Amino acid sequence: MTSFAPVPGLAGGALIGLAAVLLMLTIGRITGVCGIVLNAMVASDAAGRGWRLAFIAGLPLGAFLVTAAGFKDWSDVSFAGSLPVMAISGLIVGFGATFGSGCTSGHAVCGLARFSARSVVATVTFMTTAAATVFVVRHLV
Repeated sequence: MTSFAPVPGLAGGALIGLAAVLLMLTIGRITGVCGIVLNAMVASDAAGRGWRLAFIAGLPLGAFLVTAAGFKDWSDVSFAGSLPVMAISGLIVGFGATFGSGCTSGHAVCGLARFSARSVVATVTFMTTAAATVFVVRHLV
């Protein structure tokens, strides 16, 4: 069962929005995590690799700091899928983000804020596919 926790959700959403605004204001870049990761691995963009690696390192570091500060206890968190299933799922998501020219952070957070029609279509596609997947996995399989 999932517990309803609006305050942590609101705080997390505000921090994601703040990070997106700060990245745009400081270096003029969109906070699209898949693009940031992909471009950090590309040898042709050595000049931008530093900020991308710092951003990537900050993702788990933020979770670590929340845990260290005592705001979250992760001991009850479990994953139903096996490691191979999660790895394959991650590859499928990565393929989809590459094929769709962006991920939820780029399209849903930054694209919708810029009133991008392409991002509206991408976000509706993400959400519809996610809802259909959850329905099939939880109720039909």
